[in-house]
Amino acid sequence: MRFLKSVVLAILISNLLTSNSLSQDKELLGAGATFPYVLYSKMFDVYYKQTGVKVNYQSIGSGGGIRQLKEKTVDFGASDAFLNEGQLKEFDSPVLHIPICLGAVVITYNLPGNPELKLTPDVIADIFLGKIKKWNDPRIVQLNPGVKLPSMNITVVHRSDGSGTTFVFVDYLSKVSREWETKVGRGTSVAWPVGLGGKGNEGVTGLVKQMSGSIGYVELIYAKQNKLPVALVRNKKGKFIKPELPSITSAGNVKIPDDTRISITDTEAEEGYPISSFTWVLVYKEQNYKNRSFERAKQLVKLLWWMTHDGQNYTEPLDYAKLPPEAVKKAEAIIKSITYNGKPVYKEVGIK
Repeated sequence: MRFLKSVVLAILISNLLTSNSLSQDKELLGAGATFPYVLYSKMFDVYYKQTGVKVNYQSIGSGGGIRQLKEKTVDFGASDAFLNEGQLKEFDSPVLHIPICLGAVVITYNLPGNPELKLTPDVIADIFLGKIKKWNDPRIVQLNPGVKLPSMNITVVHRSDGSGTTFVFVDYLSKVSREWETKVGRGTSVAWPVGLGGKGNEGVTGLVKQMSGSIGYVELIYAKQNKLPVALVRNKKGKFIKPELPSITSAGNVKIPDDTRISITDTEAEEGYPISSFTWVLVYKEQNYKNRSFERAKQLVKLLWWMTHDGQNYTEPLDYAKLPPEAVKKAEAIIKSITYNGKPVYKEVGIK
């Protein structure tokens, strides 16, 4: 009888452990970029309702997402800045970049009446360098005839955390301003010459909304949701472009490398908005690490495939641009390269 009880207890424990393991594999963990947070929230809500798989995503900035992926505390990181060669070498295993959508970093501001402004690359750079200090500076006035600009100090607002949104913005500034490139440069975090810091797109949006005379940079949806104005920016072809879906999509109509690590700021596209970018999900190519189950790897591959296919239906209603066909093909090839014990995972999940 005692032996029988022991067997029954062992079976119960085994079943409980198996149940817990399966339950854990029904919840994936991600962290990173605030840039696509609005879209990811919608995607993951729909995905849970369709599949029962929960995705817990922390919007902590691209720098935080990269760090957590490196520490292997999440299934995926998310970043608006692709990893450079030096950063890739800091990981102990190859990391893949899966593009999810395109978005735009917009220049938003808080002025009396919130008029629609036109800004040129040099003026934007000099505002964020602290060289243009007043809203009625002759250079801004000249670009906006008929707009009554106040004699008000400009308060620059920037990100305080490591951020892919920052990377996109300063990557653009580095391309259009030699002074910016040499004095400040690129990065998910930089030494800002002037201004106040806000955490996340949410923090920058909040500060701009509260402070009259302020100017900042955020992802398009944050400005729209908070009814803040956005500037038209002169692109490389000399056209003042408003950040809207067609102009963001146009910016991404370029040749994309196989690893999809590409900057499309200051795009050559005639109708392209010049501060646009892809945003990526980052995962390890080999998924058998830190006692991860094969089931967990399969769930991750299924999620990534869904995000780059069915999930694209949720981009445009939230003011993100869907992936162009070439980017989808590149994403498919990358997802199919994910392995578990060196063997492709996609073959086990019904992806063709």
